Amino acid sequence: MSRAKQLLIYALVASSLAGCATLTGAERGTIIGAGVGTAAGAAITNDVGGAVGGGVIGGVIGNVVGRH
Repeated sequence: MSRAKQLLIYALVASSLAGCATLTGAERGTIIGAGVGTAAGAAITNDVGGAVGGGVIGGVIGNVVGRH
């Protein structure tokens, strides 16, 4: 990966994390759950469908957990 792409990715991650300061617990839980679910679904199934399913399930679980 080129140095320019790495810097762009770091900048995008930093700017997206800065926007998380005003989120509610449910919103934060949804985002974290969807991210973890997507990664887990992709790793387990090695397929795009598994990543999407994992993201949806993780997002729902994260939302419920974030509310409490």
